[in-house]
Amino acid sequence: MGGVTAGTRAQVSPFTAFDRDSWRALAAGGELPLDDADVRALATLGDRIDRDEVATVYLPLARLLHLHVTASRRLWAAQTAFLGSPTEKVPFVIAVAGSVAVGKSTTARLLQALLAAAPDTPRVDLVTTDGFLLPNAELEARGLLGRKGFPESYDRRALLRFLADVKSGKREVSAPTYSHHAYDVLPGTRQVVDRPDVLVLEGLNVLQAGGGRGDGRVPEVFLSDFFDFSVYVDATEADIQQWYVERFLALRRTAFADSAAYFHRFADLTDDQAQTTARGIWSAVNEPNLRLNIAPTRSRARLVLQKAADHSVRRVLLRKI
Repeated sequence: MGGVTAGTRAQVSPFTAFDRDSWRALAAGGELPLDDADVRALATLGDRIDRDEVATVYLPLARLLHLHVTASRRLWAAQTAFLGSPTEKVPFVIAVAGSVAVGKSTTARLLQALLAAAPDTPRVDLVTTDGFLLPNAELEARGLLGRKGFPESYDRRALLRFLADVKSGKREVSAPTYSHHAYDVLPGTRQVVDRPDVLVLEGLNVLQAGGGRGDGRVPEVFLSDFFDFSVYVDATEADIQQWYVERFLALRRTAFADSAAYFHRFADLTDDQAQTTARGIWSAVNEPNLRLNIAPTRSRARLVLQKAADHSVRRVLLRKI
């Protein structure tokens, strides 16, 4: 009597699950500070989203994150009083992870906009890890151009230094910028981050634990050591592949049509040729990266957004505290 049965143990999880209705109820009565045009402007190509989806999923998430940010400020104030000496309040860092084409960029942009509209109007910056990719010339020299997006294709030390500086309260920390049009890091162009209240960091592999240094002497530092909260945008592999193909077809009609675009060579493909090409790229690059490096980090997130085939979030998993 009073014991835990084997069946009960099997159902124990570090996450609490919410369906759409129960999650939306958490922000009942809240006013959405975005209109239809705002939502369209924040959505990435191919990510079908509207104000109802934002009110259902992202407004409650922003409310939850604001609670965490506020609690962090209170803890900082209490610790400062306890220590009896002033210390700089460092940015609250939120990581957004997930596969190519899953909608993590839209999630990151929506969180930035919603958090910036909070009553205390915090300064919220957004940085993507694309800027920390090694330049194409360097990738080509190392034989890694075909593995772009894999962990080894990033300047991981530079990214770690960037986050360490941000979480140290350093002023005017800069990050390199990336052009999807040129498919390369832009030389001489930097994004400056100057002690915002919140920093949203979006990227494929931000939750990865790393592979170890190999010498056993120096403890490895992980990106997640600098995160205060993390979100993983999840979907089935089949759905993500379909979204990737659809996005590739849309880009062929838009961005690829520019003769200066890196992928201009795909602009004149027929629909069948474009679909075959997109599936080939997915199978060669994005699928193995998802399976080997990205999906295994899902369980490390504080919150998981599980999307259905129509891009809507059907379930939210929140880690217990």
